[in-house]
Amino acid sequence: MPIPVRQCSIGREREREMGRLLIHALFLLAVPLISIAEQLSSKECENLGFTGLALCSDCNTFAEYVKNQELVSDCLKCCTEDSDDSMSKIIYSGAVLEVCMRKLVFYPEIVGFIEEEKEKFPSVKVQYVFNSPPKLIMLDDDGQYKETIRVDNWKREHILQFLKEKVKPTSSAI
Repeated sequence: MPIPVRQCSIGREREREMGRLLIHALFLLAVPLISIAEQLSSKECENLGFTGLALCSDCNTFAEYVKNQELVSDCLKCCTEDSDDSMSKIIYSGAVLEVCMRKLVFYPEIVGFIEEEKEKFPSVKVQYVFNSPPKLIMLDDDGQYKETIRVDNWKREHILQFLKEKVKPTSSAI
C-alpha cells in the first residue's frame, strides 16, 4: 500500500505546480490587457525613459531580466502592440526636428538634413532648444505631440526614409 500513498504525494505536488503555472500564465495574459487600458502619453513615457517604439513583446522579454515590476509596468504602458504592420500603419501630419544649435557641430548628418533636405518636407519644422538631443517629435492632425524619437545616431538617409514613410505628404500645388 505504500505505492498509492507515494503516487498521491506526487499527484499533489504536480497539482500544486500546475496551479502555479496557471497563475503565472494568467498574470502574463492579464498584464498586457491592463497596460492597454493605462497607456501613457508620449511625454510621460519620454520622462520615464521610454520612447514608445518598444513593442509589448520587448517589455515581456525585459520582464524576464528585470525583476522591478513597476519598471516593467511602465514599459507596458508605453509600448506598441505587436503586429506585422503595427508601426507601418501610423502616419503623422507633421513633425518637429528639435535640436540644440550649440551641439549641431557634433551631428553632421542632422546638419546635412537641415541644410539640404528639409525643404522637401514642408510639414517638418526645425526647433532649436538649448541642450536638447536631436529628436523628431511627431505630430497628429491637431498639431499635438504624439511620439518622440531620438535621431542623434541616425544617418541623413534614415531620416529621409522615415519622414517619407511616416509623414503625410503635403500638396505643393496652389
